[in-house]
Amino acid sequence: MLAAPINPSDINMIQGNYGLLPELPAVGGNEGVAQVVAVGSSVTRLKPGDWVIPATAGLGTWRTEAVFSEEALIQVPNDIPLESAATLGVNPCTAYRMLMDFEQLQPGDSVIQNASNSGVGQAVIQIAAALDLRTINVVRDRPDIQKLTDRLKSLGAEHVITEEELRRPEMKNLFKDMPQPRLALNCVGGKSSTELLRHLARGGTMVTYGGMAKQPVIASVSLLIFKDLKLRGFWLSQWKKDHSPDQFKELILTLCDLIRQGQLTAPACSQVPLQDYQRALEASMKPFVSSKQILTM
Repeated sequence: MLAAPINPSDINMIQGNYGLLPELPAVGGNEGVAQVVAVGSSVTRLKPGDWVIPATAGLGTWRTEAVFSEEALIQVPNDIPLESAATLGVNPCTAYRMLMDFEQLQPGDSVIQNASNSGVGQAVIQIAAALDLRTINVVRDRPDIQKLTDRLKSLGAEHVITEEELRRPEMKNLFKDMPQPRLALNCVGGKSSTELLRHLARGGTMVTYGGMAKQPVIASVSLLIFKDLKLRGFWLSQWKKDHSPDQFKELILTLCDLIRQGQLTAPACSQVPLQDYQRALEASMKPFVSSKQILTM
């Protein structure tokens, strides 16, 4: 293993409240990049020196080395930055599929999302910009809000607003010069998701892929009836089950092209040596941390 991030879903898996739980005893971590050091005699697709990422969740990436079957791994190009390779297999894939699979969006259309500073949120901003989609990005208010706003705008965000601003009547002014979003991406739940729904265009879709507030999605009956809004869910592990390994590989290579073109960068990262994992885990669970913890081996 070369490097492996700490994602919220990794923590959920350890806590036992995730949709996929490995058999115990298990190694934590679902994402990361490794370098092949040796292959068995019947391995055909991989060779020593290749960079690889897990093909599915639950492999356990928070370790220095491992023996895996060829089918458990997907080769990635080694001419992309290490942090990009380590954080490629979960968040950017989720962002890309949600932008592609729920609404037929055209250049100029808009998307609204909460948790815009998350790994998925930052990937949504960049991939949307590459597709000429406009984004409204909701974040929690914080002391350094201007710094965060500037950083998200540097990634391609058109509007960055706080949860409080989203509730104000002046939000209507935003839609004088941009279309109402047909797609909302929800990683929070609770009041935040109710507000996203309020701003969706008629017939639009809200896709839920996380629940950081640990509160249910509450949808207004009148919005469901009179605006015919759709509520959907997305889980990358299920998408992988429904698609072939070649289709996942194709998705990975599409994202690698964006990385090479400078249109998709890794989230802000803090590299922490594996032996300091406790420090990294504590940091990853603090609120308002804008830096993803990456364990380096």
